[in-house]
Amino acid sequence: MSRPAVFLDRDGTIIEERSYIDRLGLLSVFPWTGDALRLLNRAGYAAVVISNQSGIARGMFDEPFLMQLHGEIDRRIAPARIDGYFFCPHLPDAAVAQYRADCDCRKPKPGLIARAATELDLDLSRSWMVGDRWLDVACGRAAGVRSILVRTGYGAHEEARIPPAAEADAILNNLMEAVGWILRSSSPSSLR
Repeated sequence: MSRPAVFLDRDGTIIEERSYIDRLGLLSVFPWTGDALRLLNRAGYAAVVISNQSGIARGMFDEPFLMQLHGEIDRRIAPARIDGYFFCPHLPDAAVAQYRADCDCRKPKPGLIARAATELDLDLSRSWMVGDRWLDVACGRAAGVRSILVRTGYGAHEEARIPPAAEADAILNNLMEAVGWILRSSSPSSLR
């Protein structure tokens, strides 16, 4: 049976915003991330990272480095778990030719969520998107999931702007508050 998911933006949501992380020394996981993810794990939600990674298309780092970075995130949040990392390496005007594309996976388009839902057997009708930008909210809305904007990363700046098209279900301070909101907003029977 399909389970619900919480789709998470990476930079500014589970880790500190550092623009383009091209070395492990720039990685800083928010202190509440592990606890927030453990709560999701225990409640039966899949925790899935959905991230634009145009640094690959720009030639700033490569996919093997990105895998290494995600492995380091996993190590730092243990025993909490992220069930999958889905990323878009594309840009229409990419410096690296193989990543030059106008794709359906670059947020705010919903391609990454759709792919994750298929690969991980997720129920979008019971799922959420959490991110620090309006494009995360728009991505969630386009995929048919409820969405939360957090004020970490770019979130406080984004909150001050009028949302382009998608309205958040909530605007909260950080991922821990968002997880609390999600768990209070979901009935126990909806997680089965």
